[in-house]
Amino acid sequence: MKTATSIRLATSADSAIITEHRHKMFRDNGFATEETLARMDEAFEPWVRKRLGDSRYLGLLVEDNHAVVAGAGVFFSDFPPHWRQAEATRAYILNVYSEPEVRGQGLARRLMERILEECRTRGISTVVLHASPQGRPLYESMGFWQSDEMMLGLGI
Repeated sequence: MKTATSIRLATSADSAIITEHRHKMFRDNGFATEETLARMDEAFEPWVRKRLGDSRYLGLLVEDNHAVVAGAGVFFSDFPPHWRQAEATRAYILNVYSEPEVRGQGLARRLMERILEECRTRGISTVVLHASPQGRPLYESMGFWQSDEMMLGLGI
C-alpha cells in the first residue's frame, strides 16, 4: 500500500475507530488480555466521544481510499502550573497507531508533527506521552526524553 496522504480531524463519529486503534495498540504490545481490553473499550469509547465533542481531545486520522489506516490524539487537560510549565494546560499524546500494512511509511511521524504544531499554536510548552518499545525511537528522534515520572497501581 502506498503512503496515505489524507490527514483529517476526527469527530465524535470517529470514536469507535479511535477505540479500535487503542485496543489494537495495547493488544499488539501484549499489555493486556482481550477481556481487560474489552472493559477498557467499553469505558474509553464514551470518554473519547465526549472529549472530541468538547475539543479537549484532538484526534487526527490518516485515510487511504476512505479507510482509516492510522491515527493519533492529544488530550488537553487542566494541570497545576509548576517549574517546567507555568500554563495550566498539559498536552498528553495518546493513541498513536498505524495499521500493520502501512507501518514504516512515516505516518506516525506526520501525525506527531501535526500534533506538536497544534500544541505550539496553543502555547503549550510541555507535552507528555507513554512510549511503547516500538514507538520510542520515533519519539526520541523528535526530542522526547524520559522523565522522572513514576506510577503506582492501587489494584482497585
